[in-house]
Amino acid sequence: MHVFELGFVAAVLLAATPILYAALAGAISAQVGVFNIALEGQMLWGAFAAVAGSYYTGSAWAAVLVALLSTALFSVVLAVGAARWKADPIIIAIGTNLFALGITGFLMRVLFGVSGSFSPRGLDGLPKMAFLADIPVIGPIFAGQTVLVPLAFVVIALVGVWLKVTPAGLRLRGVGEHPDAASSLGVNVATYQTWATIVGGALCGIAGAQLALGNVTVFTENMTAGRGWIAVAAVMLVAGRPLWLPIACLGFGAAEALGFRLQGIGAPQQLTDAAPYAITLLVLVVTRIRFTRRRQTVA
Repeated sequence: MHVFELGFVAAVLLAATPILYAALAGAISAQVGVFNIALEGQMLWGAFAAVAGSYYTGSAWAAVLVALLSTALFSVVLAVGAARWKADPIIIAIGTNLFALGITGFLMRVLFGVSGSFSPRGLDGLPKMAFLADIPVIGPIFAGQTVLVPLAFVVIALVGVWLKVTPAGLRLRGVGEHPDAASSLGVNVATYQTWATIVGGALCGIAGAQLALGNVTVFTENMTAGRGWIAVAAVMLVAGRPLWLPIACLGFGAAEALGFRLQGIGAPQQLTDAAPYAITLLVLVVTRIRFTRRRQTVA
């Protein structure tokens, strides 16, 4: 295997990791019956909180914690609105996305006195796993990655198994599939939905931290650039099977990495920037076709 190929694999993993954390957040929400399309805004807030946390604390890991906790708090609006007040989660999520875009740009000007992007000298990014550099194959792929990259695949495997074999996981799935039946058995549906959405917010915070302090070391306005929508598409593509998320997200990561390669050989940036939205639309069309065929087969 050539170094070029290993470098491409590394680029795919790097591009896919933030999407994978956000997709896992969306999948957990979907399991309890909350369709969460606020992943874009939550990830954007997580990225801003991570950079701000690193700037003020001087520690990248403290910044990850800041991003995790603050994005969990940020998701409370959706959690309470959808689960407790039974409001339309789509409307709340759209408002959340717009609010995140506006508030991050506003706070950049208020806190840092800049607009567009913020990358102060000495900003502490997440450390890379350089100790793997001398290991054949593994080194070229993982030595330049943060520990959050392999951790994403471990977490999604654990969550997938937890949902399938543990009583709590089965109850959580039951809340989404048959909420009335779960309620009749004494399960507090609103509580499960609330906490699942908040946990999803925490995962989006990690996604934002990886994006802003792992993939790069900078915050740029609207730097998520459609990755949250790709995560939503990945959730729809796997249709309630979280263990399949890595395959879907790696596919999206490959498309993004290929886009960067195409830019390197002269392809228009506007074309590659449109890729996330084009891929999302394609997945929605495929999902709709599959759903229609399944419904016709049942009928």
